[in-house]
Amino acid sequence: MQQFTTTIEVSTRGPGLNEFTHELVRFVAGSGIGDGLLTAFCRHTSASLLIQENADDDVKTDLLGFFRRIAPEGMDWIVHRTEGADDMPAHIKAALTQTSIGIPVVGGELALGTWQGIYLFEHRARPHRRQVVLHLIGET
Repeated sequence: MQQFTTTIEVSTRGPGLNEFTHELVRFVAGSGIGDGLLTAFCRHTSASLLIQENADDDVKTDLLGFFRRIAPEGMDWIVHRTEGADDMPAHIKAALTQTSIGIPVVGGELALGTWQGIYLFEHRARPHRRQVVLHLIGET
């Protein structure tokens, strides 16, 4: 059994889904692992990770619109406002999604479906540089 870890950085331009599947594919390919498990972990509380369709950009547009509706800025009952009007809605969106994803590795490749991609979902209004820790465990 072998293990590998690295941290990658995903730059965002504000709210939206930022695909980084190719970075994961390169990490797995460079490891020599044949079968195992890749875990991706987002080190932030106002961004999250998603496995989502990567064929039609309308999916990203609709997801962003949905999350804006369920946790909009300007909710008058919000108490936490220290970091701006977008911060608490971002925490809510992150709480409703996930900060960690496990992806099986089979035959040296991520076992993703045909139209699946891995995304960092930025929930804050301004650009950020987000860190995602990758941990791969498996056998050659």
